[in-house]
Amino acid sequence: MSGFAADVAGEGLQILGTLTARDGNLPEGAASLSLLGPDGPAFWAIFEASPEALDGAPDPLDRWSVRVVGALAERAGGTAIFPFSGPPWHPFLRWAEATGRIYTSPVGLLVHPTEGLWVSFRGAVALPHTLSLPALPSPCVSCVDQPCRSACPAGAMVPEGYDVPKCKSHIEAPEGVACRSGCRVRASCPVGIGRRTARQSAFHMAAFHPGAPT
Repeated sequence: MSGFAADVAGEGLQILGTLTARDGNLPEGAASLSLLGPDGPAFWAIFEASPEALDGAPDPLDRWSVRVVGALAERAGGTAIFPFSGPPWHPFLRWAEATGRIYTSPVGLLVHPTEGLWVSFRGAVALPHTLSLPALPSPCVSCVDQPCRSACPAGAMVPEGYDVPKCKSHIEAPEGVACRSGCRVRASCPVGIGRRTARQSAFHMAAFHPGAPT
């Protein structure tokens, strides 16, 4: 494990994928780009103990990301980039699919070989030197049952697109109570089992639809 990867792991994060200049359009001066995301339940335990999670101010996870990913980038001599800072918005989805480790699932969500449908990004670090990870195949190729296709009780997530209003209407309804603690589609992926805590899922669902009943 490189020094940078070890630093990333120490914060409960992991390098989900990398790009070099030949893989896609990187920020000016960057030789490579590393996409950083949560590394299973350890990540949430670290975040919950952080000042940002405890101070009661808005956007605690984004503020944590700015502090932590920013410090990781500074120590590595790179530049931190965030998916929530814009406009202009950085092309995280395009970067992800160019890594050879993150793919589009049968329901349109991104999928990762170890995180399943829970894959998400807390930031990226553009480095002045080359850092690369080998490609990994999509876990969907060997997934015979593909439970994600039928997991949405509202039928809001299909290959043709994600019907956000339909999803939120279901969450608001009495029959949507199970979805308020986390997306059923993401939870259905066999690869992602055990990779996200119930508290983390509930946190993200509340941020997605803060007006839903609790």
